[in-house]
Amino acid sequence: MRIKSTKLLILLITSLTINNIGAQDVDVKKYTSTNKGKFFISWGGNRESFSKSDIRFQGDNYDFTIKDASAVDKPKGWHIDYANPTRMTIPQTNFRLGYYISDHYTISLNVDHMKYVMVDNQTKVIDGYIDLPDTEVGSEFNGTYDNDATFVSEDFLIFEHTNGLNYVYAEFSRVDDISKLFGIQNTDIFQLNITEGVGGGVLYPKTNTTLLKKDRYDEFHLAGYGVSLNVGLNFTFFKHFYIQTDLRGGFINMNDIRTTSNTNEKASQHFLFLQRVISIGGIFRL
Repeated sequence: MRIKSTKLLILLITSLTINNIGAQDVDVKKYTSTNKGKFFISWGGNRESFSKSDIRFQGDNYDFTIKDASAVDKPKGWHIDYANPTRMTIPQTNFRLGYYISDHYTISLNVDHMKYVMVDNQTKVIDGYIDLPDTEVGSEFNGTYDNDATFVSEDFLIFEHTNGLNYVYAEFSRVDDISKLFGIQNTDIFQLNITEGVGGGVLYPKTNTTLLKKDRYDEFHLAGYGVSLNVGLNFTFFKHFYIQTDLRGGFINMNDIRTTSNTNEKASQHFLFLQRVISIGGIFRL
């Protein structure tokens, strides 16, 4: 009788233990199952493409437009400068600091450090006039330009946003976990997310300009605004670390670009841009 009672007690304890373990497994909540209240920060690099644009130059004794100016970026490739604290603003870089306001929506502050180099030493259409005093440097370019094809040399103009074309903006994004679509069960080990966002902010370029043989000018200046759309894939590892790839496109309008030390002289332009970005980052709760 005692043996049967002992067996019955062991079976009861075993059953309760198994049920308790099962209940614990069900109750355990993965860190990656909820996002609200988390912060994230990332750093990365980019490549850019730009549409052609009309660039208007205005100042004392000149007002002309270079039509359909083309531009390229200035990549540095895989380089230690991306991780060197004293030189990490030299390459084309992307910084992001954000917060999950809910499980699916984030707000973030971003700085996209792009580089824009107008292609020179090409024949371009120019419309407007240049009427500098005969004794002033650059007066050899004087004339009335009526949509004339003109060779734009480096002596005529060097125009670059190379330190850089700085897009400082806020972004509102949605994030969705798509791990199950690929059979990923334990998202605390690896998680795959898709994100879409819309952003807007200001352009704060440091424009390197040499115009009509005037002294080179290269200073930071608040020049205009930009808006953008973004789509990305986020690969999160071990809950707290991630790699993210983004495709970001947008519109930039700069109507007050400083070109010389004379505050009466400026340039203006607007164009579309497309960025390809790869970043590394971390996500955590305080």
